[in-house]
Amino acid sequence: MSGLEPWYWFVFGIVLILLELIITTFALLWFGIAALIVSLLYWLYPELSTAVQIFMWGILASLCTFLWFKYIKPKSKQQLNRPDAQQIMVGQIGMVTQNQVNQHITLRFPMPILGSDEWPALCVEHVVIGDKVQVTDIKDHLLMVKKQITSTHI
Repeated sequence: MSGLEPWYWFVFGIVLILLELIITTFALLWFGIAALIVSLLYWLYPELSTAVQIFMWGILASLCTFLWFKYIKPKSKQQLNRPDAQQIMVGQIGMVTQNQVNQHITLRFPMPILGSDEWPALCVEHVVIGDKVQVTDIKDHLLMVKKQITSTHI
């Protein structure tokens, strides 16, 4: 048996998955799942060396990430045509992440909505990076937003 124990991989995987809850990029999730799989495989086959474990983790993390980008993410990206998309999206507040060009902006939500945390949008008001905007409608697979007015009380 090598210096690592199966529970090390298990804890490592859980920590990565919990970090994903904070970071919300979907990158750490796949590395965490890979670590959990290595934990299971190492528990089943305790003769695996540390080098083999790390190699398996790298391969599994790459495979999980590849499968995510190839098969899962494309299906979730364009969900604005869902029947309940209007109900889900309208009223959501996001932050402008790309400068406005011909009223087109990119906005990011704090948590993924309909499979993505970043969406293209159209805003008739002038906005800059960092401004908060609120979704008002969906037209032609594009979010229509208005600038969120923040009130300051003195």
